[in-house]
Amino acid sequence: MQAALYLVATPIGNLEDISVRALRVLKEVDRIACEDTRHSRKLLEHYGIEKPLISYHEHNERERGEELLAALRAGDRIALISDAGTPLISDPGYRIAAAAAAEGIAVIPIPGASALLTALCASGLPTDAFVFGGFLPPKQGQRRKILESWAEVPATLVFYEAPHRITETLDDVDAVLGDRPVVLARELTKIHEEFLRGTARELLAQLKPANTRGEMVLLIGRGTTGIRDDRPIPEAVADAIRGGMDRMDAIKLIARQRGLSKREVYQAVTGA
Repeated sequence: MQAALYLVATPIGNLEDISVRALRVLKEVDRIACEDTRHSRKLLEHYGIEKPLISYHEHNERERGEELLAALRAGDRIALISDAGTPLISDPGYRIAAAAAAEGIAVIPIPGASALLTALCASGLPTDAFVFGGFLPPKQGQRRKILESWAEVPATLVFYEAPHRITETLDDVDAVLGDRPVVLARELTKIHEEFLRGTARELLAQLKPANTRGEMVLLIGRGTTGIRDDRPIPEAVADAIRGGMDRMDAIKLIARQRGLSKREVYQAVTGA
Protein backbone atom coordinates (compact mmCIF):
# COMPACT_ATOMS: atom_id res chain seq x y z
CA MET A 1 0.00 0.00 0.00
CA GLN A 2 1.18 3.48 -0.83
CA ALA A 3 1.47 6.24 1.73
CA ALA A 4 -1.90 8.00 1.57
CA LEU A 5 -5.01 9.10 3.39
CA TYR A 6 -7.62 6.37 2.94
CA LEU A 7 -11.26 7.43 3.39
CA VAL A 8 -12.88 4.15 4.40
CA ALA A 9 -16.66 3.65 4.52
CA THR A 10 -17.88 1.48 7.39
CA PRO A 11 -21.30 -0.12 8.12
CA ILE A 12 -24.25 2.08 9.10
CA GLY A 13 -25.75 -0.71 11.20
CA ASN A 14 -25.28 -4.23 9.90
CA LEU A 15 -21.65 -5.22 10.41
CA GLU A 16 -21.73 -7.34 7.25
CA ASP A 17 -22.01 -4.19 5.12
CA ILE A 18 -18.29 -3.64 4.69
CA SER A 19 -16.23 -4.48 1.64
CA VAL A 20 -13.34 -6.91 1.37
CA ARG A 21 -11.20 -4.00 0.20
CA ALA A 22 -12.13 -1.89 3.23
CA LEU A 23 -11.15 -4.70 5.59
CA ARG A 24 -7.82 -5.17 3.81
CA VAL A 25 -7.03 -1.46 3.99
CA LEU A 26 -7.89 -1.29 7.69
CA LYS A 27 -5.57 -4.22 8.33
CA GLU A 28 -2.66 -2.74 6.38
CA VAL A 29 -2.62 0.95 7.32
CA ASP A 30 -0.30 2.27 10.02
CA ARG A 31 -3.07 3.88 12.07
CA ILE A 32 -6.79 4.60 11.98
CA ALA A 33 -8.37 7.98 12.73
CA CYS A 34 -11.93 7.72 13.99
CA GLU A 35 -14.63 9.80 15.71
CA ASP A 36 -15.11 7.61 18.78
CA THR A 37 -12.36 5.09 19.50
CA ARG A 38 -14.66 3.01 21.71
CA HIS A 39 -17.29 2.74 19.00
CA SER A 40 -14.82 1.94 16.22
CA ARG A 41 -12.98 -0.61 18.35
CA LYS A 42 -16.13 -2.78 18.37
CA LEU A 43 -16.09 -2.98 14.58
CA LEU A 44 -12.36 -3.67 14.43
CA GLU A 45 -12.53 -6.33 17.12
CA HIS A 46 -15.37 -8.02 15.25
CA TYR A 47 -13.03 -8.49 12.29
CA GLY A 48 -9.89 -9.17 14.32
CA ILE A 49 -8.15 -5.93 13.35
CA GLU A 50 -5.63 -4.46 15.78
CA LYS A 51 -4.33 -1.03 14.84
CA PRO A 52 -3.46 2.14 16.74
CA LEU A 53 -6.54 4.36 16.95
CA ILE A 54 -6.48 8.14 17.11
CA SER A 55 -9.55 10.23 17.90
CA TYR A 56 -10.54 12.71 15.20
CA HIS A 57 -13.86 14.51 15.71
CA GLU A 58 -15.47 17.91 15.26
CA HIS A 59 -14.06 19.27 18.53
CA ASN A 60 -10.40 18.45 17.84
CA GLU A 61 -10.45 18.38 14.03
CA ARG A 62 -8.13 21.32 13.50
CA GLU A 63 -5.48 20.34 16.06
CA ARG A 64 -5.55 16.60 15.35
CA GLY A 65 -5.54 17.28 11.62
CA GLU A 66 -2.10 18.87 11.92
CA GLU A 67 -0.79 15.73 13.62
CA LEU A 68 -2.24 13.49 10.93
CA LEU A 69 -0.92 15.72 8.17
CA ALA A 70 2.59 15.57 9.64
CA ALA A 71 2.37 11.77 9.74
CA LEU A 72 1.20 11.68 6.14
CA ARG A 73 4.12 13.86 5.09
CA ALA A 74 6.43 11.38 6.83
CA GLY A 75 5.02 8.56 4.71
CA ASP A 76 2.41 7.03 7.00
CA ARG A 77 -0.62 5.21 5.65
CA ILE A 78 -3.67 6.49 7.53
CA ALA A 79 -7.29 5.37 7.33
CA LEU A 80 -10.05 7.80 8.26
CA ILE A 81 -13.39 6.34 9.33
CA SER A 82 -16.52 7.84 10.88
CA ASP A 83 -18.80 6.22 13.44
CA ALA A 84 -20.94 4.92 10.59
CA GLY A 85 -21.09 5.20 6.82
CA THR A 86 -18.93 7.22 4.47
CA PRO A 87 -16.51 9.73 6.04
CA LEU A 88 -17.02 13.48 5.44
CA ILE A 89 -20.78 13.11 4.72
CA SER A 90 -22.15 15.16 7.64
CA ASP A 91 -19.09 13.93 9.54
CA PRO A 92 -15.62 15.38 10.19
CA GLY A 93 -12.81 14.88 7.68
CA TYR A 94 -13.08 17.70 5.16
CA ARG A 95 -10.15 19.66 6.59
CA ILE A 96 -7.65 16.81 6.57
CA ALA A 97 -8.76 15.56 3.15
CA ALA A 98 -8.52 19.05 1.65
CA ALA A 99 -5.14 19.74 3.28
CA ALA A 100 -3.69 16.43 2.12
CA ALA A 101 -4.90 16.96 -1.44
CA ALA A 102 -3.49 20.51 -1.47
CA GLU A 103 -0.05 19.16 -0.57
CA GLY A 104 -0.13 16.49 -3.24
CA ILE A 105 -0.65 13.64 -0.77
CA ALA A 106 -2.81 10.88 -2.21
CA VAL A 107 -6.39 10.79 -0.91
CA ILE A 108 -7.92 7.41 -1.74
CA PRO A 109 -11.64 6.70 -1.26
CA ILE A 110 -12.71 3.21 -0.24
CA PRO A 111 -16.46 3.27 -1.04
CA GLY A 112 -19.18 1.51 0.87
CA ALA A 113 -22.26 2.10 3.00
CA SER A 114 -24.00 5.50 3.07
CA ALA A 115 -27.28 6.23 4.86
CA LEU A 116 -28.05 8.90 2.26
CA LEU A 117 -27.96 6.55 -0.74
CA THR A 118 -29.40 3.59 1.14
CA ALA A 119 -32.49 5.60 2.06
CA LEU A 120 -32.82 7.26 -1.34
CA CYS A 121 -32.77 4.11 -3.45
CA ALA A 122 -35.40 2.36 -1.26
CA SER A 123 -37.61 5.40 -0.72
CA GLY A 124 -39.72 5.10 -3.86
CA LEU A 125 -39.05 8.77 -4.63
CA PRO A 126 -37.34 9.90 -7.86
CA THR A 127 -33.60 9.23 -7.86
CA ASP A 128 -32.68 10.95 -11.14
CA ALA A 129 -31.96 14.21 -9.30
CA PHE A 130 -31.60 14.82 -5.59
CA VAL A 131 -30.21 17.43 -3.19
CA PHE A 132 -28.57 16.46 0.11
CA GLY A 133 -28.87 19.10 2.81
CA GLY A 134 -27.17 17.35 5.72
CA PHE A 135 -28.75 18.19 9.08
CA LEU A 136 -31.41 20.90 9.12
CA PRO A 137 -30.92 23.78 11.59
CA PRO A 138 -32.21 23.11 15.12
CA LYS A 139 -34.15 26.40 15.31
CA GLN A 140 -37.54 26.54 13.63
CA GLY A 141 -37.10 29.89 11.90
CA GLN A 142 -33.82 28.88 10.29
CA ARG A 143 -35.18 25.46 9.41
CA ARG A 144 -38.22 26.89 7.66
CA LYS A 145 -36.04 29.36 5.79
CA ILE A 146 -33.87 26.51 4.45
CA LEU A 147 -36.91 24.48 3.42
CA GLU A 148 -38.40 27.49 1.70
CA SER A 149 -35.18 28.20 -0.18
CA TRP A 150 -35.38 24.74 -1.75
CA ALA A 151 -39.12 24.74 -2.37
CA GLU A 152 -38.72 25.12 -6.13
CA VAL A 153 -35.73 22.81 -6.63
CA PRO A 154 -36.85 20.10 -9.12
CA ALA A 155 -35.28 17.26 -7.16
CA THR A 156 -35.82 14.94 -4.21
CA LEU A 157 -34.63 16.64 -1.02
CA VAL A 158 -32.69 14.52 1.47
CA PHE A 159 -31.80 15.43 5.05
CA TYR A 160 -30.49 13.77 8.17
CA GLU A 161 -32.51 14.49 11.30
CA ALA A 162 -32.19 13.87 15.02
CA PRO A 163 -35.03 11.81 16.54
CA HIS A 164 -35.86 14.43 19.20
CA ARG A 165 -36.55 17.02 16.46
CA ILE A 166 -38.36 14.90 13.89
CA THR A 167 -41.92 15.92 14.82
CA GLU A 168 -41.02 19.62 14.78
CA THR A 169 -39.32 19.20 11.40
CA LEU A 170 -42.31 17.38 9.91
CA ASP A 171 -44.53 20.22 11.14
CA ASP A 172 -42.28 22.65 9.28
CA VAL A 173 -42.27 20.53 6.11
CA ASP A 174 -46.07 20.51 6.19
CA ALA A 175 -46.25 24.28 6.77
CA VAL A 176 -43.66 25.25 4.15
CA LEU A 177 -43.89 22.57 1.44
CA GLY A 178 -47.45 21.28 1.79
CA ASP A 179 -48.70 17.92 0.53
CA ARG A 180 -45.55 16.57 -1.02
CA PRO A 181 -44.67 12.88 -0.74
CA VAL A 182 -42.39 12.36 2.25
CA VAL A 183 -40.44 9.30 3.37
CA LEU A 184 -38.88 8.81 6.78
CA ALA A 185 -36.22 6.08 6.86
CA ARG A 186 -34.99 5.00 10.28
CA GLU A 187 -32.63 2.39 11.72
CA LEU A 188 -31.36 1.50 8.24
CA THR A 189 -29.83 -2.01 7.93
CA LYS A 190 -30.66 -2.70 11.60
CA ILE A 191 -33.24 -5.06 13.12
CA HIS A 192 -35.91 -2.35 13.39
CA GLU A 193 -35.38 -0.82 9.94
CA GLU A 194 -38.49 1.07 8.90
CA PHE A 195 -39.77 3.26 6.07
CA LEU A 196 -42.76 5.52 6.75
CA ARG A 197 -44.41 7.00 3.66
CA GLY A 198 -47.05 9.68 3.15
CA THR A 199 -47.34 13.44 3.44
CA ALA A 200 -45.64 15.16 6.36
CA ARG A 201 -49.00 15.44 8.11
CA GLU A 202 -49.72 11.74 7.55
CA LEU A 203 -46.31 10.79 8.92
CA LEU A 204 -46.97 12.80 12.05
CA ALA A 205 -50.07 10.69 12.61
CA GLN A 206 -48.03 7.48 12.13
CA LEU A 207 -45.21 8.40 14.49
CA LYS A 208 -45.20 6.76 17.90
CA PRO A 209 -42.59 6.88 20.69
CA ALA A 210 -41.08 3.61 19.41
CA ASN A 211 -40.37 5.06 15.97
CA THR A 212 -39.06 8.42 17.05
CA ARG A 213 -35.77 6.82 18.03
CA GLY A 214 -32.66 5.90 16.09
CA GLU A 215 -30.84 7.45 13.16
CA MET A 216 -33.17 9.03 10.59
CA VAL A 217 -33.11 10.11 6.96
CA LEU A 218 -35.90 12.42 5.79
CA LEU A 219 -36.71 12.50 2.08
CA ILE A 220 -39.10 14.97 0.45
CA GLY A 221 -40.43 14.60 -3.07
CA ARG A 222 -40.41 17.39 -5.59
CA GLY A 223 -43.52 19.56 -5.55
CA THR A 224 -46.40 18.63 -7.85
CA THR A 225 -49.48 20.22 -6.30
CA GLY A 226 -48.08 23.52 -5.05
CA ILE A 227 -48.10 24.93 -1.54
CA ARG A 228 -51.25 24.31 0.47
CA ASP A 229 -52.11 27.22 2.70
CA ASP A 230 -55.57 28.77 2.67
CA ARG A 231 -55.18 30.87 5.83
CA PRO A 232 -55.61 34.64 5.62
CA ILE A 233 -52.31 36.24 4.64
CA PRO A 234 -51.82 38.19 7.91
CA GLU A 235 -52.34 34.98 9.89
CA ALA A 236 -49.83 33.06 7.74
CA VAL A 237 -47.23 35.81 8.12
CA ALA A 238 -47.81 36.03 11.88
CA ASP A 239 -47.35 32.25 12.19
CA ALA A 240 -44.04 32.41 10.31
CA ILE A 241 -42.87 35.20 12.63
CA ARG A 242 -43.85 33.15 15.69
CA GLY A 243 -41.73 30.37 14.18
CA GLY A 244 -38.64 32.59 14.42
CA MET A 245 -38.53 34.53 11.13
CA ASP A 246 -38.24 38.30 11.02
CA ARG A 247 -41.15 40.09 9.34
CA MET A 248 -39.57 40.67 5.93
CA ASP A 249 -38.43 37.05 5.63
CA ALA A 250 -41.93 35.92 6.59
CA ILE A 251 -43.44 38.20 3.93
CA LYS A 252 -41.05 36.81 1.30
CA LEU A 253 -41.93 33.25 2.33
CA ILE A 254 -45.69 33.76 2.03
CA ALA A 255 -45.28 35.68 -1.22
CA ARG A 256 -43.32 32.84 -2.84
CA GLN A 257 -45.70 30.19 -1.49
CA ARG A 258 -48.73 31.92 -2.96
CA GLY A 259 -47.27 33.32 -6.15
CA LEU A 260 -47.74 36.90 -5.01
CA SER A 261 -45.44 39.90 -4.98
CA LYS A 262 -43.83 41.00 -1.72
CA ARG A 263 -45.73 44.28 -2.04
CA GLU A 264 -49.09 42.47 -2.23
CA VAL A 265 -48.32 40.47 0.93
CA TYR A 266 -46.97 43.57 2.71
CA GLN A 267 -50.13 45.49 1.87
CA ALA A 268 -52.32 42.61 3.13
CA VAL A 269 -50.42 42.58 6.41
CA THR A 270 -50.21 46.33 7.01
CA GLY A 271 -53.33 47.54 5.21
CA ALA A 272 -51.12 50.11 3.49
